[in-house]
Amino acid sequence: MKLPFIFAKRFVAGEDFGQAVPKVSALNEKGIKVTLDLLGENVTDRKTADHTVDEYIELLHRIKDAGLDSSISIKLTMMGLDIDTNYCRDNLFRLLDVAKEQDQFIRIDMEGTDYTDVTISLFKDAFKAYGKHVGTVIQAYLHRTKADIPDLAEIGADIRLCKGAYKEPERLALQNMPAIREAYKEYAATLINKTPFPRIATHDDELINWVKDFAESNKIGKSRFEFQMLYGLRQETCEAMVQDSYNVRVYVPYGTMWFPYFSRRLAERKENIWFVLSTMFKN
Repeated sequence: MKLPFIFAKRFVAGEDFGQAVPKVSALNEKGIKVTLDLLGENVTDRKTADHTVDEYIELLHRIKDAGLDSSISIKLTMMGLDIDTNYCRDNLFRLLDVAKEQDQFIRIDMEGTDYTDVTISLFKDAFKAYGKHVGTVIQAYLHRTKADIPDLAEIGADIRLCKGAYKEPERLALQNMPAIREAYKEYAATLINKTPFPRIATHDDELINWVKDFAESNKIGKSRFEFQMLYGLRQETCEAMVQDSYNVRVYVPYGTMWFPYFSRRLAERKENIWFVLSTMFKN
């Protein structure tokens, strides 16, 4: 049975771009930047992948035409990564050609660990060719991140650091929240010290306050990094941080394929479940 969209509407801005636009505009009016994400993953035929690239390109044009302060986030598995790596690279570069032409930015999202190596590899290829127009996501809970962060920091990559949203086994990822937080702090410090503009993606007050204190202690200006949160969660906190002169961005998903995203929001961390359920039916 397909769940009705009403269950996800607090966390997904709409099932099409037109429904998402007023939500993005309202955030922009409060000084909050946005990253739009057309939901979906794991495309397995070229016709659908080609159509997805066309949709992403159209999205870049529509963002510009609407005057929105928004970048976009993409999943490589929507662009044919499960079909052929070179084919996916060609699709990614076709999209980035448009982003560069329009001076826009594309975030390559990170998926499950089956895709981590190839995602980082394709990101590095893209970064060499497109520089400031492309970034990626690194998940702090993965054991491999201890090596990935300094490697990517060395080239000055634009990194969105998050805790991690997929259920991964103990051999691949930290399972204990205190350990994840300590790893996150270590990686955030590296990114703040060694990259031009790190993106700190978390709703965790302990981590938010730690980053603020770290930056202040090291005389790092508020303009040198950005806090990021998810649509439907803690907007009052986002507004307060903007008032305190921090850069803030909200990740705004939309589209008809919202169920996997919505499910991960419920399942990724046990301490989030009650918060999500308790806010689900609020206006």
